Amino acid sequence: MSEETHKKEHDEKHLDKLTVKELREVAGELPHERAIHDMKKEELIAFIKEVKGIKDETPAKKKKRVAKIKMSKSELKAKIRELKVLRGNALEERENEKATMLRHQISRLKKISRRVAVA
Repeated sequence: MSEETHKKEHDEKHLDKLTVKELREVAGELPHERAIHDMKKEELIAFIKEVKGIKDETPAKKKKRVAKIKMSKSELKAKIRELKVLRGNALEERENEKATMLRHQISRLKKISRRVAVA
């Protein structure tokens, strides 16, 4: 298999894995009207796929998942206080893994409470 055919197969199947610099080189070889040096990676991939006629199997942008907040701020604060007591007990009993897990839960609940306060 020649290097050129190998390169085409690589481009069609693994555009997402290429760097922006490599994508610009590939796009530079294609006929274009827009300035490719101003494009971002997602735009370059979409442009190359459009010119080559490659059908997009996966969505271009990933949607950020937004968690629904089910508790009020006072309920969250009460839960945090409860977890802090449990964490204190775990530390006294030298259960480090449990204490670490509780610390992560407390941290996550604090972030959620900050979001609730803003909303």
